[in-house]
Amino acid sequence: MLIFDRLYKLKTMKRLLTLLPAALLALLVTAGCGLVGGLGDLGGNNGPGSRTFTYNYLPKNLSELKALPGAAELTDPYAVAALTLAALTRYGESTRDCIEMLNYLKGPEPVSGYESQFIRDRLQGKAYKPYSYFKGATPQNNYTPSKPYKITVDSNQYSFTTDGSGHEWCTMWVTSGGADNPRSIKLRKKGSTGQWFLNDIQCLSDIRTPASDDPWN
Repeated sequence: MLIFDRLYKLKTMKRLLTLLPAALLALLVTAGCGLVGGLGDLGGNNGPGSRTFTYNYLPKNLSELKALPGAAELTDPYAVAALTLAALTRYGESTRDCIEMLNYLKGPEPVSGYESQFIRDRLQGKAYKPYSYFKGATPQNNYTPSKPYKITVDSNQYSFTTDGSGHEWCTMWVTSGGADNPRSIKLRKKGSTGQWFLNDIQCLSDIRTPASDDPWN
């Protein structure tokens, strides 16, 4: 009887071992449904993304800027980053109009004296830099964009952050036709309105010299 009892227990254990993988798989699938849903939620408005904006013109003043996509609401951070570069293309012809547009995009904090000097130092004699972020602009064509004007704004998994005081920030990325790596534009969200405003322009460092200015060309 002892031998038969042991054989019965052995067969029972084998049967359990056979069923165990299926049971574990079912458990993992059930648990995984919640996990996959959670991971999907990590995307949404604050996940990695890319948006391309098309303009029929580049703004010459604040009124024209406000008529461009996203400018009236300022609730889309991608649009605000694109509008920043659109406004900067005006710098070479009218510093006053450019700063007025930037003041609008900066919302509660207008362009400071330091920021104005910062922009001047980087765009004086190099007003082509903002144009270089629009599709078709290359050193070979002196950074002349294709028409209609198109600009792509990207974000990554680190773009959207919240500081210790609960303030929301984001870093948008744009790529120049005269540089190898994307550069950033930093924005801050106004909690009471949900609007995103320009905080820091970090994309005006030097790029490749346009053909017309290149002594070796």
